Amino acid sequence: MIRTRFAPSPTGYLHIGGLRTALYAYLFAKKDGDENGQFILRIEDTDRERLVSDAAQIIYDTLKNAGLPYDEGPDVGGDYGPYIQSDRKEIYAEYAKKLVELGGAYYCFCTKERLESLTDENGQRKYDKHCLHLSREEVERRIAAGEPYVIRQNIPEEGVSWYEDLVYGKISVELKELEDNILIKSDGMPTYNFANVIDDHLMKINYVIRGTEYLSSTPKYNLLYEAFGWEIPKYLHLPPVMRDEKHKLSKRYGDPSYNDLLNEGFLGEALVNYIALLGWSPKENVEKMDMETLKRLFTLEGISHSPAIFDKTKLRWLNGEYIKAMSPEEFAERAKPWLDKSPAAGRFDYITVAKLLITRVDTFGDIAEKLAFLDAYDGFDLEMLENKKQKATKELAKEILPELIERVEALPAYTEEALHDLLIGYATEKGYKNGQVMWPFRIAITGAMNTPGGAIEMALLFGKEVTLCRLKETLARLA
Repeated sequence: MIRTRFAPSPTGYLHIGGLRTALYAYLFAKKDGDENGQFILRIEDTDRERLVSDAAQIIYDTLKNAGLPYDEGPDVGGDYGPYIQSDRKEIYAEYAKKLVELGGAYYCFCTKERLESLTDENGQRKYDKHCLHLSREEVERRIAAGEPYVIRQNIPEEGVSWYEDLVYGKISVELKELEDNILIKSDGMPTYNFANVIDDHLMKINYVIRGTEYLSSTPKYNLLYEAFGWEIPKYLHLPPVMRDEKHKLSKRYGDPSYNDLLNEGFLGEALVNYIALLGWSPKENVEKMDMETLKRLFTLEGISHSPAIFDKTKLRWLNGEYIKAMSPEEFAERAKPWLDKSPAAGRFDYITVAKLLITRVDTFGDIAEKLAFLDAYDGFDLEMLENKKQKATKELAKEILPELIERVEALPAYTEEALHDLLIGYATEKGYKNGQVMWPFRIAITGAMNTPGGAIEMALLFGKEVTLCRLKETLARLA
């Protein structure tokens, strides 16, 4: 049975790279409809100085919103908890002491100042392992005397550690290049270097999926597995997500998180779809994929070795495809928070507005701009009635508006079909091009050069009463 995990630090909103790691871990566990595969959430909060209040809850909410339900985790429980590292402090202490006894670690009583003074001729730090030669009695005496200490990994000075990564192949590191990591800090808390190994083993994680920043650190972790005599999991390291060719996508530099993009009006399902494509491509030539399709198509062979660049333009296109597939009712319901803040709020039926916008916005965040014309009517510039391409002029508008007003007033049914027949029929009857009638009619009722729809759609949006009122107002201004 596959058991994967996502182990974020609660230091803020879940960024795009982190969510992609979670997504791939979820898809790998659930691929091909494997209902036995398990996806676990673990909160790694050992870096106490960087913790952000409520960040853990944001992680829970984000994963659930993104459609990545975890089988075990802090808020859902499971057989291998606790799932928050700060609640596992005693577990780490127990295994750290056992590792010392096995020779894989040692108590280090060196002060920070002494450690900083230990450098080689090139200015590179090298750690003094004199603590390895302290007797058991001396170690116990120093601990009893309250001397501060850390527990460090005892990495051999010669040899090579290697492993086979499922994406990058064989990765090897000479042991002399590795420092003796701190495993337990002076405050008793573990570092990531130690806690992730203990947790992955105890939680029976057999596939570790994480970013390439851990490629060169993994050999150190494998030494810990070997010291304990534990089976080493399989590794899958993912290329970074970049905002351009030189810079990683990072919240620190103002790049958006998943929640930021939701607040901008992107759809969760479109975001997950796009994030899946950041470093992976399916064998089938398809880009728009729901979660079930992603689980069916996801394979390790599709994961790229190269960094992926976050392209917001492509994301907007994909999001627009999801919007175009909505019914007006669904659009109106899901876009309501944005419609409520738009000029349409309290004035127009949202389903009618939705019919105008579905094919004309890429995100719900575009709604306000598309509907800005609703507040632009009063005192609009009559020069907008002039359009050389459409052969429309103010004089022509002054001539045709009275007759159009009469015909609109006489309509027995104010429908799309009736308006179409009226306007097109009038143009044909009078020998005008369609644009010569449609342009002044639309400008007269909207007062805007650009609108999300033509003359008929705008007339339906405003309704018969408002349409007639505005036609008459424009005519009066032309007098």
